Amino acid sequence: MKRRTFITGAFVGTAALALGVNLSTSYVDEDNSENAHRMIFAALIPIFLEGALPDVASHKEQAINRTLNNIADTLKVLPDDQRDELLELLDMLESRFSLLLLTGSLTPLIMRQPEQLVSMLESWRHHFIELLQTAYLGLREVVMASYYASPEHWGRMQYSKPSFLVSD
Repeated sequence: MKRRTFITGAFVGTAALALGVNLSTSYVDEDNSENAHRMIFAALIPIFLEGALPDVASHKEQAINRTLNNIADTLKVLPDDQRDELLELLDMLESRFSLLLLTGSLTPLIMRQPEQLVSMLESWRHHFIELLQTAYLGLREVVMASYYASPEHWGRMQYSKPSFLVSD
């Protein structure tokens, strides 16, 4: 066997295996998919909200859980096309093959160190491909909007509910 034939065969076999794994893992039921999305956001929330989350561990965990619940609610009220795009991005971040294409690594997001996540998100933020910039902004906006949707987080921003909405 020639060396070129061996290398080509190995490359084609690896690509076929990666495609097969990608296709076989893309047919997950809705409950597992929602839990996986929750785990991705749980890994990203501390990165996006660095400095905004409470310092006390139990309060931090409560804030993250509240934000995760708000994200689930936010996804329900997003316009269909935006929700579909965001869910497609999240599905791609769960797929090993797509994750490799998007981030350059097969390591799942939930298993990465915070520094690695910051580096990945910053590369998306400043990437020359506008689609990756949009992916970064979409994830960031969902996390930020969901966190600051809770009135208990308004105090740190010196914001108070408008008084004309309160009935006497």
